[in-house]
Amino acid sequence: MTAAAPSVGVPLPPRPGRAARLGQRFVYYLPAIAVFVGVIGLWELAIRAFDVRAVIVPAPSAIGAALVDNWDAGRWPLFAAARTTLFEAVGGLVIGTTIGLVVAFAVARWANARDAVLPVAVAANAIPIIAIAPIFNAWFGTTNPLSKMMIAALLVFFPVMINVTRGLTQVDPAALELMRSYAASEWAILRKVRVPNALPFFLTALKVATTLSLIGAIVGEYFGGASGVIGRVVVQSASALRFDVTWAAILLGAASGIAFYLIVVALERWLIPWHASVRGEETG
Repeated sequence: MTAAAPSVGVPLPPRPGRAARLGQRFVYYLPAIAVFVGVIGLWELAIRAFDVRAVIVPAPSAIGAALVDNWDAGRWPLFAAARTTLFEAVGGLVIGTTIGLVVAFAVARWANARDAVLPVAVAANAIPIIAIAPIFNAWFGTTNPLSKMMIAALLVFFPVMINVTRGLTQVDPAALELMRSYAASEWAILRKVRVPNALPFFLTALKVATTLSLIGAIVGEYFGGASGVIGRVVVQSASALRFDVTWAAILLGAASGIAFYLIVVALERWLIPWHASVRGEETG
């Protein structure tokens, strides 16, 4: 009998360094950056070429100037307004996420609770936010930040609850059978199978919920409250025909939403680096 020849291992390609990964990421986002810069440039040129009045559409340069002039002073201090609105949005996100998680775990554990709660949750999600905002302001106080938090929480609740419920219930049957073959308790199955399976669903819902919380807070501010918030700045500056300030406030709200989203993306990379979505982003 001849001895088997030793197998020659094929060396794995070296992992690209940090600089190379940053370069790949820059190349990946370069088309989006180019489109954004191009749109801003065409916008500015069109305003100057056709002499469009600022009352109709302000130029990007005028919006930037209004953002700088009103950042921390003036009639509409934008930084303080954005900070207050962000506080309301974060509060609503925390309240809505907490209630959504509690309901999702209860619905996943007891089928009777699922049949009773899901129709109510769907009905609550179908309520137009513009219709419910004045009612919440009357319940919790027009100038009370809690009224805006509750409006944001109502928007956040449904996507968190429905996605986490799916993650807890749509588990691989083979994994459940394996755990039960080892006489694992329901608590062990929940901790080692159901919760890890639900994490990607939860983080996906959180990406949606961050934007919804800001929308809920700003829409609630439209119907009254302190003047130093994004919603009231938009209403008051538009009424005064200062649309450069209006667009600057909208820009700040959009920037806050993007920052919110990126925080969740970073949290996703930290919590579930093993998931296909995260690995796909890294290799892409």
